[in-house]
Amino acid sequence: MKMLFAQAAPTKLKLSKKLLLLNWPFLLLITAIALVGAAALYSVAGGSLDPWASRHVVRFCFGLALLFAVAFSDIRWWLSGAYPLYAVALLLMVLVPFIGVESGGARRWLGYEELSFQPSEMMKVALVLALARYYQWLPPEKIWRPDALLPPLLLIGVPSVLALAQPDLGTAALFAVIGCGLLFLAGVSWFYFAAGIAGVIIALPHVWAALHDYQQERILTFIDPERDPLGSGYHILQSKIAIGSGGLAGKGFMQGTQAQLNFLPEKHTDFIFTMFAEETGFIGAIILLALYLLALVFITYMALRCRSMFAKLVAAGMGLCLFAYVFINVAMVTGLVPVVGIPLPLVSYGGTSMLTMIVGLGFVLNAHVNRKVTFRPEEARGLW
Repeated sequence: MKMLFAQAAPTKLKLSKKLLLLNWPFLLLITAIALVGAAALYSVAGGSLDPWASRHVVRFCFGLALLFAVAFSDIRWWLSGAYPLYAVALLLMVLVPFIGVESGGARRWLGYEELSFQPSEMMKVALVLALARYYQWLPPEKIWRPDALLPPLLLIGVPSVLALAQPDLGTAALFAVIGCGLLFLAGVSWFYFAAGIAGVIIALPHVWAALHDYQQERILTFIDPERDPLGSGYHILQSKIAIGSGGLAGKGFMQGTQAQLNFLPEKHTDFIFTMFAEETGFIGAIILLALYLLALVFITYMALRCRSMFAKLVAAGMGLCLFAYVFINVAMVTGLVPVVGIPLPLVSYGGTSMLTMIVGLGFVLNAHVNRKVTFRPEEARGLW
């Protein structure tokens, strides 16, 4: 850990050196996943690039430009800008209830129609950067202290409460998963996690009472989807039928009846994995999940090679974000967790979620490019 507080200023890397240090196999891997998404969206539209597949490809190409910009930037910029970026994301989330755009009974977007975006997506990246900066500054011997735990809990808790107010239970859960995961990786004692779990169990009756009616209905439907097969249970029942009907090898490209005959709702966003599994079967679903698993292995490898705590936690945090998205989406469409509206990264159709995930992966590559960089104590000195 002494290397985290090295006194010598690191030298800046030239662009040619950064190009050599970039993890190109990882970049090819995420491109392959995005192409799977484009093919799935082409199938969903009945063999047409419009309206989803073409936009998906354009957004991915734009996202790649952002990825390279982030990957080749100076990591010190993000260390110094982590708190300001968090503050901007938090301010945007605060503005959502007042000037946000309402859709589907929830107010989660800022902007206008096609130009709208979700500040909560931006917050996922900002939260990782802010927590990574905090633990870069915090001496290892102070991590166990209760007063050292309060600032990161506030960093996690405030956006979680704002997300619940939108209401967006899925995003609030993601903030908690990513934040608590980073606390664990930073070295926070198991005692605090045990106390937190006990607190959650005690608070469950109050949490249930505070949930909106439709959120309670989602949980009840998760427990027994057939209690309302034509209403709240329709989504998950149709999803299970589609996945089961795919069998081992699937029905074939563009041959999925549940998707092509419009029995499957939200087939281009939240339930795209269901459509893909129906057409490609168990084999195709396993291959797609294997691609995600390989991406997580790459991220873990890159995080472990970083010398600074900031770079380690940034890479690991973005990996946690990817894992949480994939796990929750797949568990959701297979009936293992309640439906919470989480897209499948790089595959589901969506603007803000797509660009945010690609930028997050750009930070992983930035950490890898700058894996030998260390910081002086004054470079990481922040608000606390």
